[in-house]
Amino acid sequence: MSECTHNCDTCTLNCESKGGIQKEKANDKSSIKKAVAVVSGKGGVGKSLTTGLLATLAQRMGYKTAILDADITGPSIPRMYKFTQPATADGEALVPAVTATGIKVMSVNLLLENETDPVIWRGPVIAGTVKQFYTDVNWGDIDIMFIDMPPGTGDVPLTVFQSIPVDGMVVVTSPQELVQMVVQKAVNMASMLNIPVLGVVENMSYLECPDCGKKIELYGESKLEEAKKIIGTEIGARMPINPKLAAACDKGMIELFEGDWLNNIISEILK
Repeated sequence: MSECTHNCDTCTLNCESKGGIQKEKANDKSSIKKAVAVVSGKGGVGKSLTTGLLATLAQRMGYKTAILDADITGPSIPRMYKFTQPATADGEALVPAVTATGIKVMSVNLLLENETDPVIWRGPVIAGTVKQFYTDVNWGDIDIMFIDMPPGTGDVPLTVFQSIPVDGMVVVTSPQELVQMVVQKAVNMASMLNIPVLGVVENMSYLECPDCGKKIELYGESKLEEAKKIIGTEIGARMPINPKLAAACDKGMIELFEGDWLNNIISEILK
């Protein structure tokens, strides 16, 4: 498998710096000022949750916000916002669904007849769909777009980083040692493609006792500081295991969450 050698004379990849792959342009009716990818090395660490919380914070701060759900085979963003209407079309382009507070969202589950219908597509088709979510959707005027990425370093992450003008990424991890190793792979991929890391979120970092307030580290001692050094960022956040937050997501009420866990991350993103 070909990899970037950072030497255009010997590298076999047909990347943008060699005049090959060019960044895609958004729909003519769209103006997207900044795009940030939310990534993880493996599934199940809270990447979609982090995406939803960051988008909610940005919208609360008065920014016109959007979410592009690039996790085609495992979309969970629509459930967090409890959409009553699917995405539509205006004759020229797809039109994203809009949450109760005004966040624009495009996800494959907003196009399916039933949210439980499986998406049984091969990698190139999935990657092409993600690209179309950027180019063929009338996003309108957007200050900040969050891209909820699938885990790992496969076709879709590569397509997003190479084809969509991504300004930076937020890495989501958890305290386990194994996860830290897997995250490093995703970070190395982003480094090869010159995508800056804006911050790292350690999800499931602790459980706060409702009686005494003590922080219980169910998955072992926090590795956030270690992860920040490995990833190369000074911006980090610890997200707790919070039953109320989980219940809010299940009920489609993520926009009502209360918590300041990600305030420093969103401040760095919106600089």
